[in-house]
Amino acid sequence: MNQHATTARTSLWRALGLTGRNDSLGAADFDGQIRLVAAIWPFTLVVQLCAAVTILLAALMTERIPLIMRVGAESVAMLVPSIIAVIILKVPACRRWTAHTHCWAAIGYAAAVAAGLVALLWEASRLPFDRSQLACVVALLGALGGTAMAIHPLRAATFAFSAAITTMIWALAGLGTATGVAFLCLACLAIATRRLAIMDVTSARRQTSEYREGALAARLVREFESNGTGWFWQTDRDGQLTYLSQKVADAVTEPDLPPLGRPLTSVFQMDGSAPGTERTLGFHMSSRTGFSDYTVRAVSMRMPDHWWSISGRPVIDDNGRFQGFVGSGADLTEKRRAEAQITRLALFDGLTGLANRQRMRASLEQTLNQPVGPYRPTTMFLLDLDRFKVVNDTLGHQTGDILLKQVAQRLLRSVGDAGLVGRLGGDEFQVVLPSENDPERLSDLARTIINALSQPYSIDGNTVTIGCSIGVAIAPQDGKDPETLVRNADLALYAAKAEGRGIHRFYREELLHGAQNRKQLEDDLRHALVQGQFHLVYQPVVSTESARIVGYEALIRWEHPERGAISPAEFIPVAEDCGLIETIGEWVLRTACLEAAKWPKNVRVAVNVSPIQFANPTLPSIVTNAIARAGIAASRLELEITEGVFLDESQSSDAMFKSLKGIGVRLALDDFGTGYSSLGYLKSAPFDKIKIDQSFVRGAAIAGNRNAAIIKAIVTLAGSLGMETTAEGVETQDEIELIRELGCSHIQGYVYGKPARAEIVLDALIKGEGAATISGFRVSRASRTKLFRTATLEVAGERGEVRIRDISATGAMIDGIEFGRDPEQVTLLIELIEGQMFPARVRWAKDGRAGIEFKDRFNVARLNSGEGSKVKKAG
Repeated sequence: MNQHATTARTSLWRALGLTGRNDSLGAADFDGQIRLVAAIWPFTLVVQLCAAVTILLAALMTERIPLIMRVGAESVAMLVPSIIAVIILKVPACRRWTAHTHCWAAIGYAAAVAAGLVALLWEASRLPFDRSQLACVVALLGALGGTAMAIHPLRAATFAFSAAITTMIWALAGLGTATGVAFLCLACLAIATRRLAIMDVTSARRQTSEYREGALAARLVREFESNGTGWFWQTDRDGQLTYLSQKVADAVTEPDLPPLGRPLTSVFQMDGSAPGTERTLGFHMSSRTGFSDYTVRAVSMRMPDHWWSISGRPVIDDNGRFQGFVGSGADLTEKRRAEAQITRLALFDGLTGLANRQRMRASLEQTLNQPVGPYRPTTMFLLDLDRFKVVNDTLGHQTGDILLKQVAQRLLRSVGDAGLVGRLGGDEFQVVLPSENDPERLSDLARTIINALSQPYSIDGNTVTIGCSIGVAIAPQDGKDPETLVRNADLALYAAKAEGRGIHRFYREELLHGAQNRKQLEDDLRHALVQGQFHLVYQPVVSTESARIVGYEALIRWEHPERGAISPAEFIPVAEDCGLIETIGEWVLRTACLEAAKWPKNVRVAVNVSPIQFANPTLPSIVTNAIARAGIAASRLELEITEGVFLDESQSSDAMFKSLKGIGVRLALDDFGTGYSSLGYLKSAPFDKIKIDQSFVRGAAIAGNRNAAIIKAIVTLAGSLGMETTAEGVETQDEIELIRELGCSHIQGYVYGKPARAEIVLDALIKGEGAATISGFRVSRASRTKLFRTATLEVAGERGEVRIRDISATGAMIDGIEFGRDPEQVTLLIELIEGQMFPARVRWAKDGRAGIEFKDRFNVARLNSGEGSKVKKAG
């Protein structure tokens, strides 16, 4: 229906008082009225015919032929539009091409009646008054009935019929009581008809609104079910499904068994592990109580990984009777998958798939916090890969990641079902072994793991070889809580790495004491430089040809205010680990240059440079500044560099060598032969000197010792490369002659005196005019002291007591112990001083006696002081 028809219809209804000034009826409202008109219009036509006949009879009784003709014409004018409207509304063929013209039928009908009214009024004006009243009433009632037809045809026709009967009574009986009552009833009927029409409009408007809302809701539900994750369900009083969204119905349908008509509990089953599901679906269905967000899946298990969240409430009618359940659901599958992925990321290592740090800690806590009952031991392995950083730096991080994956697979195969394997990060791994504390079985497993991880790996055509070190801690003796157990396993791992790597070590109490001492040493070290606790001593370097001092090596010493003198072998590694070595090294360099500036100009000073210092790009500027500040020639400074700088061979190393040589300083390779002993770097690194380590010098003068041959080979190599050589650790006079014969250009050791402070060195240079003074033993074997004392010995973690027969600075003879078939492969710790274990190795063993060699020289005089109070006399 177009806008003009709507305006005409609204105006008509407003004129009759059926709508307010601001009210309007939509097309759907009016279409509803038209459908009502189409349903009752035929009966309305019959009532109109009856009314017309009744009016004609009343006119005949008045015997006025002209009036009869006019009333007949009016009746025809009223009936013809009604007949046309019936055809339009009832014949389907007409409705198809007059879909929006039926409203005009009612308006046209009212126009025809109005035309008849004008004609009757004109005719009635020429009749006597008493007859013209009848014509006016008939015309007026026809017009009202026609216009009301657009609202409710049946009521309009009824009103018209009543008006005709009232007119007939008035025509026959004249004015009187009966006529008055008839007109009063007609007036009441007119008022009632109008109010009923208003009610019809309101009802039609409400019905149309409900219809529109219902259609909209149905459309939204279909859209929501089709494109969203939500769905709906409904059951009857017996709990059987009467409605289920199609997409869910397809997912839960079993072969030849659709879900509709089946109980809800036979279609869905709950997830018993979900929180808040103490009561089942069956309970709520039987008790007729609501439930919310229950996690369910299909009973058929056709889609075992498909999960939904379901909610429902009971439906009660107006009479309080239970009608069933209605509810909704939502798809949880993707949410569960996302949660599973989050859980996996939270508990598993993303690279290797092993348990991560969080899961390992949770597992360890659960294992250690056991319920009341027999306590089960728990063992932890802490693993660290050896040489992994070299692989990462040389072959790239991608190769490193592939290597870690292969390491994880080998580790899983080695451990098997014995425990949980995890990666803590980087190249650190952890293994938790519940119910295991046997040292022998643990050692076997540790060796199996080390051997498996040490086998070559093939990655992108490259063969990669790494190692593994393991620290072992056992609960409860090594810790009853995760923090303590992890700390002690880490201490054991540190000990394994310190003792050569590629081995495993069990935690023992001394490691904790050592770590605590180390921590205290680190704290004291941070204050030592500021408080001036360091000083330098100088050891002479003597020319074998002239027996004159050509230089001194600067050695740092630490005089602790409470602990006394602390060996550099003890605090230098700590300084390297805690990042203080560069600061301390710079202080040594500047101090040595300043003090050497007071010496004769032909005497050099040598300063040790750690690999950490060497890797610092600012080292050349630091060296230049120290030389300039002291005012000495660059050639008087010799930098001693260990083989450790070649672990990370790169262009930066070559650039550093070039920069240092550009300054004019000398470079010496320190401790040659004790490290990786690669000869490749000698052809490129611009060294001026090679220093032969004291381990080759010691015992070289003893008959049958092979060290002399090694020294000779090194001297020959250095000579061919145009380098000087210095033999370190020379202590006896017979070694001087041997070193001279072997061709070494310089000697350094106690044979020419112990290291001394700068002022003593200056005084000796002035008084002796640079000549070296021999002060060492004449023969290579150091004097021995006879003893008969007991001492604690530790071998492979086992402790016992032995007797010391004699002792020297380099070793001792003991008895009371057997070492098995290969005694020379045994390393041990011996407690010579109270609370201090000294590393040593077995040189020979026979008949319960053995000769051991100390790793470092021992001051025998300490046994006679208070320090040796714990070493008891035997018997």
